[in-house]
Amino acid sequence: MLRSRLLLLAAAGLWSTAGAAMKLCDLSGWQIAGGRSLVAGLFLLTAVPQARRRPSRGVLLVSVAYAATVVLFALANKLTTSANAIFIQDTAPLWVLLLSPALLGERPARSELLAVPVFGAGLALFFLDELTPGQLTGNVVALGSGVAFALCILGLRRLNASGPPALVWGNLLAAAVALPLWPTGPAPRALDLALVAYLGVFQLGLAYLCFARGLEKVPALEASLLVLLEPVLNPIWTFLLAGERPGPWALAGGAVVLAATAWRTLAPALLAPRLRAGSPRA
Repeated sequence: MLRSRLLLLAAAGLWSTAGAAMKLCDLSGWQIAGGRSLVAGLFLLTAVPQARRRPSRGVLLVSVAYAATVVLFALANKLTTSANAIFIQDTAPLWVLLLSPALLGERPARSELLAVPVFGAGLALFFLDELTPGQLTGNVVALGSGVAFALCILGLRRLNASGPPALVWGNLLAAAVALPLWPTGPAPRALDLALVAYLGVFQLGLAYLCFARGLEKVPALEASLLVLLEPVLNPIWTFLLAGERPGPWALAGGAVVLAATAWRTLAPALLAPRLRAGSPRA
């Protein structure tokens, strides 16, 4: 069990380095998105044998959502602060709550519905800082990444065990969309290529493998809390390595989003004993 928890923490730690690596890279968002996904797709293709078969229609649909998630996140990191990009993307649980009744037929519990206005308030705080037009655009792009991430989560939930190949095909699709725009960006330095390789192999590829292995023996509730380390570390690495400071309202919004995510994760487990105690005995 300890090994599985450490794997989940390793996944969150690797995911959290995206912002700093992208800020240190002089390439455009399109170049980073295409190069990172190409490397990650090829890496995962060797590590996930079931992805080498012809994908089903469901796998392809989830691949589109995943590709949109990673491309929009890379673009957002180049337009706004890394803190804004990761925290706004982490509003995905809000969109999952709103979309799951229509797409999965799953009705949210009352405790989950209580988190909706909290997510909304946290999201609004990101737009209260003094934003340049580019940063405002970046926040909107990050919001699109969050919606796409929610669709990816819902799709993976529907696919269940057949979901991992969707991440492989999603990376390859993202590369196919973004790489044609590579010539429109700056000429890469050796450092830029090294950062893209790191993002593909470690920040996406290896992180995904650690997450998948860790989930095998850790309950979903505990896993959800462990990976909250990612949005906490992301702005810290970006500040230490790239010198980027998030705005005060962004920090407040991030705290609200994290609190709402933690509540949505913990509430079912905390309320279950009370519900059982209050239910009539047979």
